[in-house]
Amino acid sequence: MSFERIREKLNILADAAKYDVSCSSSGSQRTNKNKGLGNSTGMGICHSYAEDGRCISLLKILLTNHCIFDCAYCVTRKSNDVQRAAFKIQEVVDLTINFYRRNYIEGLFLSSGIFKSPDYTMERLVRVAKKLRLEENFNGYIHLKSIPGASDELMHEAGLYADRLSVNIEIPTISGLRLLAPDKQHEDFTKPMLAVKNGIDRYRSEKKVIRSTPSYAPAGQSTQMIVGATGETDKDIMYSATHYYKTYKMKRVYYSGYVPVAEDSRLPSIGSKVPMLRENRLYQTDWLLRFYGFNVTELLNDQHPNLDVDVDPKLGWALRNLQHFPVDINTADKRTLARVPGIGMLSVNKIIQARRFRPLHWEHLKKIGIAMNRAKYFIVCNANHWYHKDMDALTLKGLILKTSQGKFRKNYSTQLQLFNE
Repeated sequence: MSFERIREKLNILADAAKYDVSCSSSGSQRTNKNKGLGNSTGMGICHSYAEDGRCISLLKILLTNHCIFDCAYCVTRKSNDVQRAAFKIQEVVDLTINFYRRNYIEGLFLSSGIFKSPDYTMERLVRVAKKLRLEENFNGYIHLKSIPGASDELMHEAGLYADRLSVNIEIPTISGLRLLAPDKQHEDFTKPMLAVKNGIDRYRSEKKVIRSTPSYAPAGQSTQMIVGATGETDKDIMYSATHYYKTYKMKRVYYSGYVPVAEDSRLPSIGSKVPMLRENRLYQTDWLLRFYGFNVTELLNDQHPNLDVDVDPKLGWALRNLQHFPVDINTADKRTLARVPGIGMLSVNKIIQARRFRPLHWEHLKKIGIAMNRAKYFIVCNANHWYHKDMDALTLKGLILKTSQGKFRKNYSTQLQLFNE
């Protein structure tokens, strides 16, 4: 195979892989052994940064963009007129090793279109990881995409060689999947998820008895949902995400704004904007559910099926629940402090530590680093004045928006003008 043909394949299959955002390497602790190549990347995603500031790079490609399915939202669907290509197993292995030796990458993110059958495709993905581990002694990070419909046996073998496994649920609801991917069944996605979850549970149980038990998917599993391809509400999306976190013990659920790739009456038209602000709000909501003690029903329900566009989810919840405020910074517990807009978990811990030595006032809170333009309307401290003063939610919202800044501010500039008139 010529170098030019390899480069052509790489261009095609790397470009096709760009729509998958679930390539985080967080949670893996694989260490180098037997003087092999590479170390697990720790935390990070393609072209992002680790906790210690290192730039993390993963070779992110498809094994092939041939596919037997015709999912309306997918750029590699069989009816799409795109240039097709496929890597041989050894070509992916060689690319990974050569790129690593040149310090281009620290690991591999490998997905694929489905060709012939799910098991045939998954078996080839597993063979890539197996060759890297056993023949090349590669100890860097490997993320394999689980193929919907793959057998439990292949999923178990995949977990022995990959750091993370993931199967993208793609469409958040069963009805949406039937509409856009009628050839697929919801069980095709959940069956591999359950196999990985059971494999992780079995490993943890056996590890307590046999210390030499082979590691199984140490970075867990993740999934991805497309946002804006169908008519799901934010409530539908986040209720689905909560289900996957609880039922399959997902490490992460990723939200990807739909990029129009085809003219189809079932989908947004070509040229429609990617819902980046909505995607951002969903990630903020996900963070509140995982780290701030919120329940999904508090943030999204039948009365509020969609997130506010112009304010973040925590502020939106606070404006709808003013009866819980103001919060006394010097006496409130950790869970209550975490619900105050403008106060993150790092600041919550600083407040709890600092108030052990003296009552806190406004200057202390500024030095701690809380976002005073939001927080000051929802708290009281050791001072003679406070900012809430029985203002209603609409007035508070206007005052906060006047002093807020952010990359999505232009998206709600029309609403903001109403408060300046």
